Amino acid sequence: MSVGPVADPYAPLVATARHQFLYGLNPLAKVAGFAPAMVLLVFVRDLATPAVFLVLAYVLILCGARLTGRLFALLLLGLPLGMLAVTVGFSLWVDAALVDGTPAVFSVGGWTLYGGALVIGAATALRLGAIVALALVGGLTTSGSDLVRASVQQLRVPYRIGYTALAAFRFVPRFGQELAVIRAAHRVRGYHGGRGPFARIARGWGYIVPLLAGAIRHAERVALAMDSRAFGAHPTRTERHRVPFRRRDSVFLVAMLAVSTVIFVVFFPWQLP
Repeated sequence: MSVGPVADPYAPLVATARHQFLYGLNPLAKVAGFAPAMVLLVFVRDLATPAVFLVLAYVLILCGARLTGRLFALLLLGLPLGMLAVTVGFSLWVDAALVDGTPAVFSVGGWTLYGGALVIGAATALRLGAIVALALVGGLTTSGSDLVRASVQQLRVPYRIGYTALAAFRFVPRFGQELAVIRAAHRVRGYHGGRGPFARIARGWGYIVPLLAGAIRHAERVALAMDSRAFGAHPTRTERHRVPFRRRDSVFLVAMLAVSTVIFVVFFPWQLP
């Protein structure tokens, strides 16, 4: 009996989400495309360079990711408010003697907030915001499972390490399900412990033992399943789920590296004043 070609797991995803192209890209392309820029952004001190990278990340996410209410809240409220808090916080920590030659913005008694301190705080916030936004390009559109599989298949990471990490990823949602079951069981039995913050803390302590017991049982089942499949018995294993590195991944990787290079060359944030 002849066996037909194996269906490409990425093909239906790309076909049904043409405007969400980031989901069809290889996870390594999204990571490697911005990794050099994220490292170099740590060392820049100007405002323009991180601002351009921040805009670039926002454009990619808004054009290539699935737009949900949570994503809009993160992009339009969470990240800007965090950057604002970092700006204010760092501007308050700056030594006034370093920026006393800049215009004063606000004064209280003998303390003065200078414009130079605000600039330093804004530059720090923009750097952190740009790094986070670039990380979100891949983080919002990539699952941990695909990242592990791509590392094993393309980077030749030993599968003993990769699939052990994959099993660890699966523990997180499992803990959430276990916690929901334990809470439901406590409510059914009328075990609420009263109201208030101390009662909430007491209920939290009551979840620890059953959670640990459930985690041990789940770990035993996972270990038995891996042993039954001869995990670690051979240097390589066949792959059930392929995460291919296609031409579009190469194009995206080269394009993002080229755009990052152009931004750093044009603004050159390390030039002497």
